[in-house]
Amino acid sequence: MSSVNSPMAEGNEGSFASAVRRNGKDYGMLIALIAVMVFFQIITGGVLFMPVNLTNLVLQNSFVVIMALGMLLVIIAGHIDLSVGSIVGVIGALAAILMIRLQINPWIACLICLVAGGAIGAAQGYWVAYHSIPAFIVTLAGMLMFRGLTFWILGGINISPFPAEFTKLSTGFLPNLFDIGGLNSTSLILTVLLTAFYVRRSLKSRRLDETHGGDVVPMPFFVAQTAIVAAIMLALGYQLSAYKGFPTILLIMGAMVAAYYFLTTRTTIGRAIYALGGNEKATRLSGINTRRYSFYTFINMGVMAAFAGLIVAARLNSSTPKAGTGFEMDCIAACYIGGASTTGGVGRVTGAVVGAFIMGVLNNGMSIMGLGIDFQQMVKGAVLLAAVVFDLYNKNKG
Repeated sequence: MSSVNSPMAEGNEGSFASAVRRNGKDYGMLIALIAVMVFFQIITGGVLFMPVNLTNLVLQNSFVVIMALGMLLVIIAGHIDLSVGSIVGVIGALAAILMIRLQINPWIACLICLVAGGAIGAAQGYWVAYHSIPAFIVTLAGMLMFRGLTFWILGGINISPFPAEFTKLSTGFLPNLFDIGGLNSTSLILTVLLTAFYVRRSLKSRRLDETHGGDVVPMPFFVAQTAIVAAIMLALGYQLSAYKGFPTILLIMGAMVAAYYFLTTRTTIGRAIYALGGNEKATRLSGINTRRYSFYTFINMGVMAAFAGLIVAARLNSSTPKAGTGFEMDCIAACYIGGASTTGGVGRVTGAVVGAFIMGVLNNGMSIMGLGIDFQQMVKGAVLLAAVVFDLYNKNKG
């Protein structure tokens, strides 16, 4: 999050208001997510925040978050990938052939599928990075080819069921160590530990900035920000613990979000990808191999789409020719709603995750209300357009 104002300004009411204004862009999407959730909680009569529905929300959107992480790097690098939904379908089909038809060990089959996803990403990235063919064209072709390949592999029929150990990837939950009034103790303890870690890390980061003379937000703003986030973490953790506890995929997703956050903010690769999207020519002249980094983003996207394909197959316990249809739009929208720039060079992991859950809450809330898929598509399209307009407005204002 952006840091504003000096320590000397702390305690000043005007500084607090200034911090809110200056951090508005950083917190805007998070505030929007909370507002959307509160709206649907009211309009659905309290159904949205029910433990079972929150669990379903996590399970239904895990693959969107995972694909959005890969898509974010592609978009930051100044490209786009329209083929990811079809990759989800073809990898699900491949998994079905390996596990169900050929009876290969599920985890060996998963590894083969991830390698296949990386190979697909490399094949597309090669034409984009080393032959300068627009990513839109290459991945549009890929979207059509891999969708056709999915139908061919499956013969136009569903294949099921998958082995039980594989389906636990998307339907498993943390075990309950001991009973505490109907709550999952493991998940509850983990919630408290993660919240404590967040508060401790926030305090440590603030002290470090103060020690080195960096800019810090006013103390009232910092306390309010930390308290609100901690309260949300505790509330959501408690609700999930009241059903079956944390889904296994939630922990996997959390670890991946943390890894990509570290990659984009603390590594040379992350800085190079941002520079590539910001100004490709200047980055190349500075000695960075821009083609190689563009190539890497597509390989990464292929692996992430393959992983999402495995999650979808495990959740459905079936491989279907139509799996992944429209998924590319959800993960692209998640990135743009989360603040990624259409021109590249701008975007954050936390924003993409928030954007993914905004899309998920919209889908879930409108489904609870019984709205048709036609109306849902119109609403999601309007939200995406509003996010891009907001991005352009901020650029012109700046």
